[in-house]
Amino acid sequence: MHEDFIREVLARHSGHPCITCSFQAEDMVVLDALRKLRPDIPVLFLDTGYHFLETYQYRDRMTSQWQLNLVNLQPELSRPAQEAAYGELYRTEPERCCQIRKVAPLMRALEEYEIWFTGLRREQSPSRANLELVERHTLPSGKQIVKVNPLAFWTMNEVWSYLRANEIDYLPLYDRGYESIGCEPCTTVPIEIGNPRSGRWGGAKLECGIHTFDREART
Repeated sequence: MHEDFIREVLARHSGHPCITCSFQAEDMVVLDALRKLRPDIPVLFLDTGYHFLETYQYRDRMTSQWQLNLVNLQPELSRPAQEAAYGELYRTEPERCCQIRKVAPLMRALEEYEIWFTGLRREQSPSRANLELVERHTLPSGKQIVKVNPLAFWTMNEVWSYLRANEIDYLPLYDRGYESIGCEPCTTVPIEIGNPRSGRWGGAKLECGIHTFDREART
């Protein structure tokens, strides 16, 4: 079970742990196990300013219900300031928009931690096909932290089975056909059957850049 694996990781590695959480289904599975072992674990949410209203509402509801130690990470530029300076980057330069509003804030925040838990799965995307349970992740500063992907080998059916068995509420956007949920302007229902992330960035790319830095698998 992933709970036993997470417990083992926490026992084996010293230092401060955290979890990045977009409040998608996979993240809630990992978060459910972590909060029972470390109730005060920092839950890092990338508050880009572009999320769906439903995402913000669900985040707030689950934060209250589970008494989470939520840490909202925000970019240096507010949404209005960025649009005043550069226009709608999510339309013209999505890579740059993601770098400013997602990658940079998270990489700064991760400097405070030694263990980083995610809800990533191999099945999610071809770019994640070689994902390992435990990896060594190098931050832009050169600092290395342990990146843990407890659901690396899980299927989406297993994710939903866990949520149902544990009576965990989920983000209502799934009921509208969304399968991979990010910022509202860059997220649609999948445009390719069987490819959840084809609904991200109009199919123009698969990753925002957070999970594409150099990494090294660990045993």
